[in-house]
Amino acid sequence: MLSEARGRIPRWSPTEAREAQQNGAILIDARDSGDIEREGSIPGSVVIPLSVLEWRIDPTSPFKLDELVDSAGPLIVVCNDGYSSSLAAARLRELGRFDAGDLIGGFRAWKLDGLPVD
Repeated sequence: MLSEARGRIPRWSPTEAREAQQNGAILIDARDSGDIEREGSIPGSVVIPLSVLEWRIDPTSPFKLDELVDSAGPLIVVCNDGYSSSLAAARLRELGRFDAGDLIGGFRAWKLDGLPVD
């Protein structure tokens, strides 16, 4: 299932994701609040737990976030290690966000690469 999902989505390295963010991509931090409190977050990322991500992105949902539904840049989903984000990004593509992908290695790879963390 994971390899099939990854075959359908674009994947960004931490450095590529940072550059994409600077050029209009939206990073979605889908980690749980405990992980974010312990480890920090990526500056400028939008925090949306995996459990509600589909509701926030689905244009037909009453719980959608307009700034995400209407965004022109790609959506890059971030989890801890880059596993659940791949599955989430594949699901977002099924909802019509064909530019959705994920961060290779997740937040921990971002942090290990020395990129900014709040």
